[in-house]
Amino acid sequence: MTPHTPPNQATQVITLGGGCFWCTEAVYLNVRGVTAVESGYTNGYVKNPTYEQVCTGRTGHNEVVKITFDGAVISLDQILQIFFVVHDPSTLNRQGNDSGTQYRSGIYVNSGEQEAEAKAFIAKLIADKTFSQITTEIAFVDNYSKAEDYHQNYFANNPNQGYCAFVVGPKVEKFRKTFLQLSI
Repeated sequence: MTPHTPPNQATQVITLGGGCFWCTEAVYLNVRGVTAVESGYTNGYVKNPTYEQVCTGRTGHNEVVKITFDGAVISLDQILQIFFVVHDPSTLNRQGNDSGTQYRSGIYVNSGEQEAEAKAFIAKLIADKTFSQITTEIAFVDNYSKAEDYHQNYFANNPNQGYCAFVVGPKVEKFRKTFLQLSI
């Protein structure tokens, strides 16, 4: 999704790692108030890594989606609610059959306010015993780069591909059923 939205004071950007970026991207492309979603890599050691390099687990990067959203339409709290429903934050470096540091759960912030809100959100999940443990890292975005073009809008462009049909599709449906009021 790349519609041009003029920047305003309510526009925010947050970067999330919830396993394979195809899944996370497909969910947030369906969220009301999200104006752009970009698959990429962040918080690693190599400048502009390739997908093949990231998949080795040796670059330190995480597969992520950079989400631009209109804070007048959807709050960061709601963005995080969706995030913690559509991925498993309790497994270290794993989402389903995808394993490795590139699939870690992460919230990558751009401000102290976002960091504080993410920490408070996780503290509430822990207090409510929503998960047995939470492995989600919270860090400032560092060394971000956009993933290759063929990764952008991957689910929309490849809906019948096996991984999309059996892994991505069910996550999108889970989002739609759980967050009907936020679904486009």
